[in-house]
Formats: sequence, structure tokens, C-alpha cells
Amino acid sequence: MINYDEELKKFEPCLDVDDAEAAIYDRELTDVIDLLKEMVRDAGKGKED
Repeated sequence: MINYDEELKKFEPCLDVDDAEAAIYDRELTDVIDLLKEMVRDAGKGKED
């Protein structure tokens, strides 16, 4: 039978996940909302000309 308390004591988080998380949060990523805002701003500039 599995002793969950003992298994939890042995648990160590995967370093690859921590490294990936840090790399993702350190980058400034463009998402769909950013793209839509830019498109609306560019469309507004076209009307002003």
C-alpha cells in the first residue's frame, strides 16, 4: 500500500517546470488583446488622415 505521507516527504518539484515558468514570465509576450488594440489604433490613424 502506498504511504502518501512518506511519498509527499520525498516530493521535489521538477526543475524544468520552474525554469520554463521563469522564462515565460520574463518575456514580454504579445497576446490577442495587444494585437487588437494595435489594429484599432492603426485603423483610427487611417481615418484621421
